[in-house]
Amino acid sequence: MAKGKGFGGGFGGGMNMQAMMKQAQKMQENMMKAQEEIAQMETTGTAGGGMVTATVTGTATLKSIEIKPDVVDPDDIDMLQDLVVAAVNEALKAANEKSQSQMNAITGGMGGLGGGLF
Repeated sequence: MAKGKGFGGGFGGGMNMQAMMKQAQKMQENMMKAQEEIAQMETTGTAGGGMVTATVTGTATLKSIEIKPDVVDPDDIDMLQDLVVAAVNEALKAANEKSQSQMNAITGGMGGLGGGLF
């Protein structure tokens, strides 16, 4: 390091530290708002051509399951279980994609700052 060229010279082109702090604070406020919106968000997933519908929140909480009576066959419980799992997984995937998209819009795609559900 050359003499007199320590860290006191500022950042790059003399970027104003106060402006950086304001920008970071604004980003933090935007992230908190987005996290609140994500928590309120609901997404659905379906399976079996709409025979099973699952609704989850943005925080990966299963809110409801709707099962059409036509798909309930006491002799084929395995199929119903598979449809429920498929619908829930589809809803969780959609919720994760929505939350990732929302956080990326705020962070400019800077990985690791907002994460998704997983």
